[in-house]
Amino acid sequence: MAHLTEKENFLRVLDGEMPEFLPQYDFFRWHAGLPMFGEPGPDGAVRDDFGVAYTTSKESMGGFMPVPGSIFLDDITRWRDVVKRPDESDRDWEKLAREALKNKDPEHDPIVAFNGGYFMTLMNMMGFVDGLCAMIEEPEEVYALFDYLSGYYLDHEKVLLEYFHPDAYCLSDDTAAMQAPFISAETYRELVKPFHQREAELALNAGVRVVMHDCGKCECFIDDWIDMGVTGWNPAQVTNDLVGIKKKYGRKLVICGGWDNQGPISFPDTPDEELRRALMDYIDRFAPDGGFAYMASVVGSAGDEPFDRKMKLIDQVYREYGRDWYKNHG
Repeated sequence: MAHLTEKENFLRVLDGEMPEFLPQYDFFRWHAGLPMFGEPGPDGAVRDDFGVAYTTSKESMGGFMPVPGSIFLDDITRWRDVVKRPDESDRDWEKLAREALKNKDPEHDPIVAFNGGYFMTLMNMMGFVDGLCAMIEEPEEVYALFDYLSGYYLDHEKVLLEYFHPDAYCLSDDTAAMQAPFISAETYRELVKPFHQREAELALNAGVRVVMHDCGKCECFIDDWIDMGVTGWNPAQVTNDLVGIKKKYGRKLVICGGWDNQGPISFPDTPDEELRRALMDYIDRFAPDGGFAYMASVVGSAGDEPFDRKMKLIDQVYREYGRDWYKNHG
């Protein structure tokens, strides 16, 4: 019989301690933030606070991406003329927090507050080709833009800390593709890390843990995350050397995920028993000595029969095999 709540147990893991039971990282139930987009415009697109247009599709599984072919900023040297912070003087932060948390259970579940990023914001504004070229050709202008964005994100972070009362703060910046990082570790340290560090310090000084959301093969940045005080990483995709990472960092960096959610094992036609065995092997690989939170998924969308059935199987394996793993394998 567990004595700790989901929140207490997960925070124990983030603090480098052994959990009472294996935590299941529930990304959608635990994460909360301020609204990222306004209402759809006449063109059907939604826009962020700066005016970048986004759309979604079934293929993106509900994720919002910049409207294809729509470039918000075509010249990094002109960012001061184009990128303008909105006037937020009349925003009711308390009401927005109440709305964001209305389906959460902060007494029992951790609240992980999320904010915007820097690298991805630049890519969303300029597109990947021009955005990456700007980082190489005009690093001073990119740094100046990130410095400007930092004021906006830090103000939002202060709102999150005051009104959301989060247990953890999630830095979010997808700086890597599936097989390689988009930028070098040196470029990250020069142009992105200073601003991630500002946000991490604000959270840590408020007694809030810091986790990192970074997809793709981003392991070259881990030492910098650790340096900033990050103690958890999601989704920790399998193109990284996760076994080596766990061996190197131990409980200093919690692997929140580490499941192959893009490979054949997660395809809709995978037999259920094969998926069940793979999930048990996944738990056996990462659970020993802590530093791990179960988070698995399959390819597809809610409402599709194979997806819904397999997601139920993922939860079933967690309940029946994963949750009490430490008690049964102690």
